[in-house]
Amino acid sequence: MRSFIVMAMFAASLAQAGWSDYEEVRDLEIDVDNVSRLSIKAGAGSMDVTGVPGLDNISVKAIIVVPNTSNEKAIKVIASKMNLSLQQEGGEARLDAWFDGGIMGSDAYIAIDVRVPQGLSVSIDDGSGSIDVIDVAGDVTIDDGSGSIDVENVANLKIDDGSGSIDVENASGDVWIVDGSGSISIVHVAGSVTIDDGSGSIKVSDVEKDLIIVDDGSGGLSISDVRGSVDQET
Repeated sequence: MRSFIVMAMFAASLAQAGWSDYEEVRDLEIDVDNVSRLSIKAGAGSMDVTGVPGLDNISVKAIIVVPNTSNEKAIKVIASKMNLSLQQEGGEARLDAWFDGGIMGSDAYIAIDVRVPQGLSVSIDDGSGSIDVIDVAGDVTIDDGSGSIDVENVANLKIDDGSGSIDVENASGDVWIVDGSGSISIVHVAGSVTIDDGSGSIKVSDVEKDLIIVDDGSGGLSISDVRGSVDQET
């Protein structure tokens, strides 16, 4: 009997070791009639937001991943723990893409690829994972826990980041950044730049108006071609 139990446990262990990541793709779409802003709440997983000229809807491709589990358990985790929806609330579209906390489904994540009309304002509240925002051309606000942030071709930009590198290129308005740790690179801003940084290198170049550094924490500082005033408060 003991031998049978040991062999059963060994077989179960082999079965579990053979589990692979469960992956599922879902597509969401909503028209943008009378919508001027997209609000995104996301948990773990990468995020790409791209502005597309002439687009008349918001489209989302969500890749749902539950690592190292059986299909049966993954489906249960998705059914009970996943929040994934795209809907309109007045003049705002809202995208939710996250898993509830807790042991069950704690490693699950959603990678999202979002396409929006150029000029739409975007607000992002993200837990972890890389964020890429390109060609949105509207105002962008990002509140991020951890992960790299790359932003290119937007209007006004506000970032409140915990950790991870930040790269900004081509903002037609002002840029505000509050950062815990990680390098910051900002190139070509038509307005002013304000930075409050905990640690990590800072590189700023080609700024049309003023540069205000509230705190540069620790790390190297490189400034070039700022055509307004430079105010380094620390």
